[in-house]
Amino acid sequence: MAHLARISHKGPVATVTMARPDVHNAFNEHLIGELREAFRSLADDQSARVVVLAGEGKSFSAGADLDWMQRAAGFSEEENRRDAAAAAALWRAISECPKPVVARVHGNAFGGGAGLVAASDIAIAAESAMFGFTEVRLGLVPATVAPHVIEKIGPGLALPLFLTGERFDVQRAWMMGLVHQVVPRVDLDVAVGSVVDQLLSGGPQAQQWCKELVRRVAAEDRSKIDEYTAALIASARAGGEGREGVDAFLDKRKPDWIAKAE
Repeated sequence: MAHLARISHKGPVATVTMARPDVHNAFNEHLIGELREAFRSLADDQSARVVVLAGEGKSFSAGADLDWMQRAAGFSEEENRRDAAAAAALWRAISECPKPVVARVHGNAFGGGAGLVAASDIAIAAESAMFGFTEVRLGLVPATVAPHVIEKIGPGLALPLFLTGERFDVQRAWMMGLVHQVVPRVDLDVAVGSVVDQLLSGGPQAQQWCKELVRRVAAEDRSKIDEYTAALIASARAGGEGREGVDAFLDKRKPDWIAKAE
């Protein structure tokens, strides 16, 4: 069977491409499994500095595959629990990937597809892209994507979208913080490339710590957070990457990690 999620490499940039264009990259258990394994493997791939998530064909991802949903209706509760846990593990593998993850969004991003956008660190979208958490239209709930959506846009914006299942355009997605940049469709690859170049200018260890920092600060008890952040910056200052970055700045040269990326 052909791979439904392909990994390609261009120097330090790895691109994960969903490859079910005939069904607008709709999810089934096989695509979910391959995407999850792709992100797990890239988490340990020392040659990859940045991960781009993309969809082949007319859409980024139209959400759940209807054939899969029909089959799931016949599953036992325990089978459905395992199925849902596998999907939840995918969103978590993306959000907690130690490398920066950039979503390249075009066409439709509905249901779990919009969840992929939320789980990514940065989303660059074509101005024609459409979004929606449409599960309630099927009598379902956006349960496994909810932690990432709420973390990204907050409960006050997420709840109305979950309740109505309405579709919304890219400008609204940008205003709520689900999308970080909007460009014409023809400029999408250039915009993604520009963001990737900026990411490659940062220290990889520092970026991994930044991802952890945001998650911890958002979730941690206030009485503990100052101790954590003080310890984190102390580690960064004392670490090899931090020392190299400061020395390079003072010497007016590029730090070592940029030279390696080039």
